Amino acid sequence: VAMAATRSVMRAVRVFEFGGPEVLKLQSDVLVPAPKENQVLIKVHACGVNPVETYIRSGTYARKPALPYTPGSDVAGVIESVGEHVTAFKKGDRVFTLETLSGGYAEYAVAAANRVFPLPDKLDFRQGAAIGVPYFTAYRALFQKGCAKAGESVLVHGASGGVGLAACQIARACGLKVLGTAGTEEGMNVILTNGAHQAFNHRDPNYTEKIKACTGPGGVDIIIEMLSNVNLDADLQLLSRAGRVMVVGCRGRIEINPRDTMSKESSIIGVSLFLATEEERRECATAVLDGIEAGWLKPVVGLEYPLEKVAKAHEDIICSSGARGKMVLLL
Repeated sequence: VAMAATRSVMRAVRVFEFGGPEVLKLQSDVLVPAPKENQVLIKVHACGVNPVETYIRSGTYARKPALPYTPGSDVAGVIESVGEHVTAFKKGDRVFTLETLSGGYAEYAVAAANRVFPLPDKLDFRQGAAIGVPYFTAYRALFQKGCAKAGESVLVHGASGGVGLAACQIARACGLKVLGTAGTEEGMNVILTNGAHQAFNHRDPNYTEKIKACTGPGGVDIIIEMLSNVNLDADLQLLSRAGRVMVVGCRGRIEINPRDTMSKESSIIGVSLFLATEEERRECATAVLDGIEAGWLKPVVGLEYPLEKVAKAHEDIICSSGARGKMVLLL
């Protein structure tokens, strides 16, 4: 009984009102959640930070959680306990998640067992926290929505971030010609060591001309777009016939000329991992776990923050000059 008493409260980040990074409050007296049937309780070692979590926190996103809430979906850690009917996991198993029910910015998190996956020994917990949202999103954008095929070309815009690097690794492993953009020399080097055949600096005023020179008159088949409010108009000029822009990220409005889609019968397709069916999630999981086993799926971890610095992490993921890998919180 004494054991249970010591574990009954934990440190967790709580949001009581929507707003800027300052609304993220670290509290040390949050009750440890208990797993119900088909759920597991995970002792969190690392949790990924995703741009979408900053949009949700600000209250500007389509999905608004009930307040107060704890942000965070991609955690990596060790199973602490399991609810009824859970047979796939037991106490002590190393795991990573795609999403949590109680929030990942915390010492313990509850997740549905079907959103939890075994974390192979060859990856550490920091890397485990960099798998869920980025790799599942990248796979969905490329194959489930983008219908990518070996031999096609893909341009990954903002390729040095979590989703971008995941897209580069997956596309390269699946036989696509991979082009990537980043905002720094360091970012470009990270892209090239993670699957891109060529890297371009999107701060270079002539970078789109350089991409055109690289792809030739045919253009690029697929663009994975992290900042569509900046790039979408230019993207339409870069596409091949029947090319498609996969909108993975957006931070505002943009004006485009729809005629640009007519001349090539190109498509602009939105991507939301949140809308994936159970079957689609299983397909993503299979591809991801196979990639880890084969050795080409190696998450790149970028900036790391302790839980106390969560507000700084939220500021940096939106404002920093150039990403290089997945941002994580360490517990």
